[in-house]
Amino acid sequence: MQISKRERNILIVAGIVAAAFLVTSVVPALQGYYQRRNQAIDDIRLQIEREQRLFDETSTWRTRRAEVENGEAGLESQVFSGATLPIIEANIQRVLTQQARDSQVSVTSTRLAERLDTDGWVMVRQEMSFRTNDAANTIRFLRSLDASTPRLWVTDFSLDRSRNQYSGSITVVGFAKSEGLMVAEGRAR
Repeated sequence: MQISKRERNILIVAGIVAAAFLVTSVVPALQGYYQRRNQAIDDIRLQIEREQRLFDETSTWRTRRAEVENGEAGLESQVFSGATLPIIEANIQRVLTQQARDSQVSVTSTRLAERLDTDGWVMVRQEMSFRTNDAANTIRFLRSLDASTPRLWVTDFSLDRSRNQYSGSITVVGFAKSEGLMVAEGRAR
């Protein structure tokens, strides 16, 4: 079968139209598919790198977690506890006078404890006057406060000597969590 010149021209024009259709429709679709595929591959590579980095840092994070938990336990041992604020104040005063007695320091007076409640914590400030015959007892007293558990921090200290006796005053603070404490009226704080 022979194709006439006119039919051949029609077929060429149809081929050109089909090629133009392919270039304007199919090629952009293929390019979009290719770009989406490359983007998906890049995303998967990033996820793999992230997972690998997390896997590699697992031991570091476990070590940090253990350090934080140990630090938290250490801090918990330095904080006073009790059901009410007066009990906490009494505990602080008891620890202070016991440390003084153990160091052979005589307590002459104690002031009423002051407290400051802020951001879930209570700071109790306790002042005490004392007397001793030996300056070494005062040093022993300060060292025992430094090593006390729960911890008492010295914020003010004065010492005077008259003849063979030393007298002075000390102010310490102790801390407690205010969460769950009951105030004197019996309401939750």
